[in-house]
Amino acid sequence: MNRERILVAVTGASGSIYAKYFCKILYRLGLEVHLIFSDTGLEVTKFELGEKGLNEIRSCIKVEFDCKKFFAPPASGSSRYHSMVIIPCTMGTLGAISNGMSQNLIHRAADCFLKEEKKLIAVVRESPFNEVHLENMLKFKRAGGVVYPAMPAFYSHPQSLDDMAYFFAGRIVEFLGFKVNDLKTWDSTNTKAF
Repeated sequence: MNRERILVAVTGASGSIYAKYFCKILYRLGLEVHLIFSDTGLEVTKFELGEKGLNEIRSCIKVEFDCKKFFAPPASGSSRYHSMVIIPCTMGTLGAISNGMSQNLIHRAADCFLKEEKKLIAVVRESPFNEVHLENMLKFKRAGGVVYPAMPAFYSHPQSLDDMAYFFAGRIVEFLGFKVNDLKTWDSTNTKAF
């Protein structure tokens, strides 16, 4: 049976907890996860989550690609991926993609997703945005990408950082078209409104 393949990229912005829960949910749903860490993305993940958290991510993936290897499958538009999510996405990564500068495998893979008109999501993580950030986000959107800022919601009444990160990651998974059964949605938490 063919399973949908999702390409996940983790770059050097803060927020690797989102990547952890995103990969866990995909794995639990039986999706095939392929992963690319940028060099700094790997460093930040180790710093924020420790080796245990890094191992949790790696336990959910089928293939991990070296971000320096342009000979890997994601560098071709013919690779059969359902979608690509850069989580978290640095402004440097967004700038490179938005301006067609493929300096590593993450940039090149994203370029392929844009040219093939496949779903590409950038979970940008910066605050406040400067004018260059905003211009690059607009370029990215106009090129066919989805800007999905790391802005967690609170109506699910999270009790911990893990709850908050899980909910945010689950919303992205549902945006890709997959149902996350235990996700607390607005209609399930706001019953007084009906």
